[in-house]
Amino acid sequence: MKTKDQIVEEILTRGVAEVIDCENLRKKLLSGEKLRIKFGIDPTSPSIHLGRAVSLLKLRDLQELGHQVIFIIGDFTGVIGDTSDKESERPMLEQKIVEKNLETYFQQAGKILDMEKVEKYQNSVWLEKLTYSEIANQANVFSLAEFIARENIKKRLEKGTRISLRELLYPLMQGYDSVMVKAEVEIGGTDQRFNLLAGRELQRHENQPAQDILMVDLIEGLDGRKMSSSWGNTINLTEAPSEMFGKIMSAGDELIIKYFIHCTRVPLEDIRKIEADMAAGTLNPRDAKLQLAGEIVKIYHSQAEAEKASQYFVKTISNKETPTEVAEFKVETKEIKLSELLVASGNATSIGDARRKIEQGGVSVDGEKILDPNLIINSSFDNKVFKIGKLGWVKVKF
Repeated sequence: MKTKDQIVEEILTRGVAEVIDCENLRKKLLSGEKLRIKFGIDPTSPSIHLGRAVSLLKLRDLQELGHQVIFIIGDFTGVIGDTSDKESERPMLEQKIVEKNLETYFQQAGKILDMEKVEKYQNSVWLEKLTYSEIANQANVFSLAEFIARENIKKRLEKGTRISLRELLYPLMQGYDSVMVKAEVEIGGTDQRFNLLAGRELQRHENQPAQDILMVDLIEGLDGRKMSSSWGNTINLTEAPSEMFGKIMSAGDELIIKYFIHCTRVPLEDIRKIEADMAAGTLNPRDAKLQLAGEIVKIYHSQAEAEKASQYFVKTISNKETPTEVAEFKVETKEIKLSELLVASGNATSIGDARRKIEQGGVSVDGEKILDPNLIINSSFDNKVFKIGKLGWVKVKF
C-alpha cells in the first residue's frame, strides 16, 4: 500500500507538466482538507477522447482521496470557441450542434468518475447572464500585451493570420467559471495555461483565493500530432472494445510508454520495467502494446471485454482470420453502389471517405481487393463478408 505522501507525489508528478502553486497544493493535499477541483470541457465533438481523459484520470485520483470534483460542460464557451491550441481562428459552432454533442458527456465521464459525487454544470447558466458592463469590468483585469504574448498568438500575428476580438474574450469566460464554482484547483492541458491563469486573476479580482493549477501533458494521436477531434486522429471513449483495441495497436511504438503513463494507472515501477525490457530487446514492442491496449480497454469497458478484444485482434489482424461473429447489414434495395454500402453500414463517414477507403485498397471480399467505388452490389453478394480497413467487417444480406 502506498503512503499518502506517495499518493500525493504521484498525483503532482505523473503525466504532469506544471503545477502552480506546487508547494501550496501539496500542503493542501496532505492536510486532509477537502478541495474543490474544477475541470471544464467544451463539447466540440460528440465524443471525449483519450487526450481529454488524461485530465479525467487525474480527477479520479483526486476523487478517490475524497476531494470534490466539479465538472463543467462548456455549452456556452463551446459555441464561442477556444483557439488556445490552434494555428488559425476556430469558427463559432451552432448552438444546436453543441447541444447535440454534449448529450452523453456526463455519461462518458462516468466511465472514469463516480458521477453521483460530482458537481455538474453547464456554463451557459451564468455566462449568458453577463452584461456588457460586467464583461468590461473583467476585461479590465488583463492587458492586450498579455494576450498577444502567448506563443500561438505571436505566431499568428507574425504570419498575418486573422485574430478575432472574440478570441480575446474566451479566457475571461473560462476564468469566470472558476469564480462561479469557487474552484480551489483547476486541471487542464498545457495548451490551456493562459486560460487557467485567467481564473486565478479573476478570482483575485472577485476577492476569492486564487486557485492552484495542475497542467497535464498533451498526448499525441494516431498520426503523431496532438490528439484532436478536428484532426480525426483520436481514440474515443465511445468506441467499441475491438475498435479501441485495434486503434491503440496501430499507434506508433514511440507512444507506448507515454500512453502507459498518461492513459492507464499501471504502477510506474511496472512501466519503467516495460521500458527497460523494450530497450534491452527482451520485450517485443508488439507485446507491450497488447498489454497497453488491454489496460485501456479495461478502463472504459471491462476486463472481459479487453480479453475478447485482444483475442479478436490476434485472430483477425495478426492471423488474418475472418471473425466468427460479423455484423450483418440488410440492403433494402435490389442493388447499391459499394461506396454507398460503406456509408449506409456505418463503415464510412461520407461518400468521399468511402471512395478513399476503396481506392486505397482498404476494401476486400474473399481476400480480393475491390478498387471500384461504383461497383454494383446486388444479390450475387448475398452473405458475402466485406473487410473494410484493418478493423471493419460487414456481412451483406439481400
